Amino acid sequence: MRRRLALWELAGFLFTGAAGTLLHFLYRWSGGSVFAAAFSAVNESTWEHMKLLFVPLFLFSVVQVCVMGKNYPNFLAVRTVSTLTGLALIPVLFYTYTGVLGFHVMWADIAVFFLAALGAFALDFRLLGRGRFTSLWQQILGLAVLWALAFLFVWCTFRPPHLALWRDMAAGIYGAP
Repeated sequence: MRRRLALWELAGFLFTGAAGTLLHFLYRWSGGSVFAAAFSAVNESTWEHMKLLFVPLFLFSVVQVCVMGKNYPNFLAVRTVSTLTGLALIPVLFYTYTGVLGFHVMWADIAVFFLAALGAFALDFRLLGRGRFTSLWQQILGLAVLWALAFLFVWCTFRPPHLALWRDMAAGIYGAP
C-alpha cells in the first residue's frame, strides 16, 4: 500500500509540474481568453505563480480522491495541509532568494515552483501514511478550504487586491489585463 501511495504522489508531482508549466503559457497562447485566465497565469505576479501550483494539484486531487480516497480516510484534510504548505513555499522561497540576491533569475523561479510542488507531495505522502487528521470535521474543513482556494484563485485573477503578492513587478499591473 505504501508503494502504491508513493507512485500516486510521484505521478501527482509530475502531473503538477508539467501542467503548471503549460498553464504558465496558456493565457497568452489563448489570445487572452477569459476562460483560460480563470485557471492559468495572466501575469508574472507571485499569486499567479501560486495558481500554477494550485490548479493542477486540485485537479489531480479530484482524480486521486475518487480512486484511492476510501483507503485514506484522512485524504482531504491532509491534501489541504500539503496544498497550503506548497502554496506558502512559493512566496517564502521566492521573496527569500530575491531578497538575498536583490534580483530574480528565471532558473531559480522555476526551481521555486518545483520545490514547492515537491514539498507539497512529500508532506502529503508523509501525513497520509501516518493516518492523522481522520475525523469527519477535518475532512469537511479540508474540502471547504480547497474549494475556497479554488474560488479565491479565480476571483483574485479578475479582482486582485492591490498588494505586492498580486502585482506583476515587470508590467506594474494587477490581475488580468
